[in-house]
Amino acid sequence: MKWKIENVLDNKWEQEIAVFLFAFTLFAVKNDWIIFRSFQAVLPGIVYFLMLYSHSQFNRFFVLPILFKQHKVVLYILLTGVIAFAYSIALHQVVVHWISESSSLAKFSHQMSYPYQLASVVGNMLCVLGPIAFLKFYSQHKKQSEETLLLNKMQLNSLRSQLNPHFLFNTFNTLYGISLEYPERTPDLIMKVSQLMRYQLESNDRQYVTLADEIAFIDSYIQLEKERVGYRCEIVYDCQIDDAYLYKISPMLLIGFVENAFKHGAGTIESCYVRIAISVKDSKLHLHIVNSIPKKKKEVVSTKIGLKNTRERLDLLYPNHTLDLREQDQTYTVDLKLELKKSAHCAC
Repeated sequence: MKWKIENVLDNKWEQEIAVFLFAFTLFAVKNDWIIFRSFQAVLPGIVYFLMLYSHSQFNRFFVLPILFKQHKVVLYILLTGVIAFAYSIALHQVVVHWISESSSLAKFSHQMSYPYQLASVVGNMLCVLGPIAFLKFYSQHKKQSEETLLLNKMQLNSLRSQLNPHFLFNTFNTLYGISLEYPERTPDLIMKVSQLMRYQLESNDRQYVTLADEIAFIDSYIQLEKERVGYRCEIVYDCQIDDAYLYKISPMLLIGFVENAFKHGAGTIESCYVRIAISVKDSKLHLHIVNSIPKKKKEVVSTKIGLKNTRERLDLLYPNHTLDLREQDQTYTVDLKLELKKSAHCAC
């Protein structure tokens, strides 16, 4: 079995082994164990280290919870000091009566003093508790991140399940309106609608699609609207993208704003317009939509899901986006800016 860093960070027992080896290595280097050539000379050092390590583990499992669970800082400090002092006394006896006689670990007089033993106890405790605290923080942070990602995924799935029937509802309303005025064009338009539906279904289980696919979808929708209201409504569409296959985007993320512009901007017999501009440069997408607002508004059938849905998805997927919605002087403006992710060879 390969021992990888990822395993140590995720496996409890491998974490314990790694921390033990880390503390033991520091202890061995500190005492220059390379000079020992027999097990009898090393054995006292092993016993000495195990005593230091047992103190660190005792503090970890029995004293540290007083700080983390009961939040009693003063009590923790007092107990830590008392226990460390007691261990240093025990270690002093072991060093004086055994290690100094059978090993060269205590070569100098200061190594047999109480302050030296106390410093060894505290130093080893920090060497053990430090990595353990780091690993615990990493584990909690990773767990929290995974829970956040899972929650976001559930929210996105819920939003997209709402968006599918919403888009279907609006598209068939458009198709119905065209069939009443131009029944001879209905078969071709049904084919266009089927293409839109196919894209919707194919992208339903994908978190991202290429920007090229999403733009093609928007193009088709705008063409459908031109068939419906192009004879009485000024429709301007400008798309400037450096490389649409270079980026990926959440499917059907922009269509809500486009739908809304046609629903409210072209739903009148008055002079009306819908102007849409999409540009992408250096991974930054800019969507700018301006549509007219009729002086005499007629009742527009709306499920009130589209824009709310889109805004929630933007908050989840692109938290650093900027969205400005303004209504003034019979004009409604959408200005959206967000940072796109690069596609991995179009495999989204």
